[in-house]
Amino acid sequence: MSRAETAVRREDGARGPGALWALGLLRSELTLTFRRWRTLALLAVLAAVPVLIGIAVKIETSDGSRVGGGGAEGGGPAFLTQITGNGLFLVFAALAATLPVFLPMAVGVVAGDAVAGEASAGTLRYLLVAPAGRTRLLFAKYAATLVFCLVATLVVAVSALATGALLFPLGEVTTISGTRIGFGEGVLRAALIAAVVAASLIGLATIGLFVSTLTHSGVAAMATTVGLLITVQILDTVPQLSGIHPYLFPHYWLSFADLLREPVYWDEVRDNLTLQAVYAAVFGSAAWARFTTKDITA
Repeated sequence: MSRAETAVRREDGARGPGALWALGLLRSELTLTFRRWRTLALLAVLAAVPVLIGIAVKIETSDGSRVGGGGAEGGGPAFLTQITGNGLFLVFAALAATLPVFLPMAVGVVAGDAVAGEASAGTLRYLLVAPAGRTRLLFAKYAATLVFCLVATLVVAVSALATGALLFPLGEVTTISGTRIGFGEGVLRAALIAAVVAASLIGLATIGLFVSTLTHSGVAAMATTVGLLITVQILDTVPQLSGIHPYLFPHYWLSFADLLREPVYWDEVRDNLTLQAVYAAVFGSAAWARFTTKDITA
């Protein structure tokens, strides 16, 4: 189904009850997002990363050596050396490896294209003809973007869990604190970590949506969002700018590792979620203010 056909169907559905139409609009946005070849390609790449990490670790340790040549100074993500003893650690290693680059870039592409993509394709006018209003349409696109954040994170986690189970043994989990927890609790911790990682992407998703309302070019919106992501991550590594680091949206992204401590350290996880909520409120409001006054005839 083309974008234009989808837009017409949404417009026709606007004659129904408001709540039902809103659900139909959200379902249509989700279908449109996850049927794009670009989205499927992004998810395929994310699913492939844990497989490649698992195979690389399996090959490197096939002679009994440790990852990175062994020793405390072995390279790689913090969880990498634990994978050979327990395949569940591939979930943590894959999320640590994809969160700085692959996951946020995928979210930036989808969020940047949310509104600007419709404008460049010429279907935004059809969508705004319906009497549901711009606010409801923007909310549907935002909700679809957040669903993508969750799905993309789960794709990485599930792919890593399946690969880890196939290539390595599974069993009790040794936490960062040195204590051991059962495999079932380890899986629950992995699910909680995946949820926190998905929530960590909310700030970037909201920024991307705001950028998407500023232009009629989907490519420009995606490039700008990804460019902002790279710029902020660079700023977060400059020691001279340490004073602003706690206010940058990616600063606490890797705090999910604290969920693998016993007891769990919640301080930085809470700071991360609070920061994402602030970004969502600020840039969500800015996106709404821009979109509700956007000239779609330009």
